[in-house]
Amino acid sequence: MNELASVLWPIEAASGLPGRYYTESSAFDEERQRIFGRGWFCLAFASDIAAPGDLLPVEAMGTALLLVRTADGNIRCFHNVCRHRGVRLLEKPARGMRAVRCPYHGWAYDLDGRLRATPHIGGVGHHQAPGFRKSDRGLIPVRTGVWLDMVFVDLHGGAPGLAEWLAPLQRQWRDFPLAHYRPADAEPIRFRLNANWKLAVENYCEAYHLPWVHSGLNRISSLADHYPIVDTAFSGQGSRHYAVRGELPCAADRTLAEYVALYPNLLLGAHTDHFFAMRIDPAAPDLTVEEARLWCLEEAAADSAYAEARSRLRARWEEVFREDVDIVERMQRGRQSPAFDGGCFSPVMDTPSHAFHRWVAARLGAEEPA
Repeated sequence: MNELASVLWPIEAASGLPGRYYTESSAFDEERQRIFGRGWFCLAFASDIAAPGDLLPVEAMGTALLLVRTADGNIRCFHNVCRHRGVRLLEKPARGMRAVRCPYHGWAYDLDGRLRATPHIGGVGHHQAPGFRKSDRGLIPVRTGVWLDMVFVDLHGGAPGLAEWLAPLQRQWRDFPLAHYRPADAEPIRFRLNANWKLAVENYCEAYHLPWVHSGLNRISSLADHYPIVDTAFSGQGSRHYAVRGELPCAADRTLAEYVALYPNLLLGAHTDHFFAMRIDPAAPDLTVEEARLWCLEEAAADSAYAEARSRLRARWEEVFREDVDIVERMQRGRQSPAFDGGCFSPVMDTPSHAFHRWVAARLGAEEPA
């Protein structure tokens, strides 16, 4: 029997992913190809390349990519490699650029990826060569889309359109003022976890751990008030009674909040006075980088009158996220034990986490039991 088959069993009998999928390089490589190499995932935040000519090199599980804000304000993504001898074009962010120039032989590409200059390609002083066509050697593009402030890419190019893919989540969140959120004037929240990326996701999916890991958050939004959320591309939990402090402008029902993991690597929190997104960046089988950004309603996102409220909001979520670090790293260490067999699930409390395990297993080739 395939080692992943039991992950797809009904939750009361299912196992979680085997330990090697959290510790072995071969499993990490498989995920690079079959999870991050197929379908949409969040690569970066658009506000980091806010102006035309801004360039941002990004690593995606070892794949070097380059985000570009073009002259018309659109965001494009290319493989960050020169088409001549394969040099990585850019190592650090750049601003106000009109072209990308290779540091090796000076080949230059415009911000739409077209090869524009090939100095001395035909000999000293000869910048063209017989039979060579610049139009055949532009940068290799990557399918790209933007939602709110989040940049998504589809490396394979075969996924449904971004709007179609996001439609179920937008229906789930039709009662939240998504169109009115704006990036908040606040420093990003960043962590390095000595743990596999999937542990960060599955931990976020469920509220079961609130009383033991997040006692402060449990007072604001108790375990008893939570309910599970499960869909084909996301899962998580919501709260019927999130006690908003009233420091920021708020829309609609003040007590509603929902938290979902949009597979594979985006953790989202929707509230009626703010919104957050945490991007999960898998760096190694046992190393993950997390980066979270905050949004507020239009009038509060940058207004100096709300600066202290934004600062307190940021500090509150940083504290909550930090509380998860130790427990997630301890799960990683537990995955090293030969006694760990994938674990099991609460058939009531763990449905969102099991949904994520099922999604991963299916991407890795597991088949539904007969």
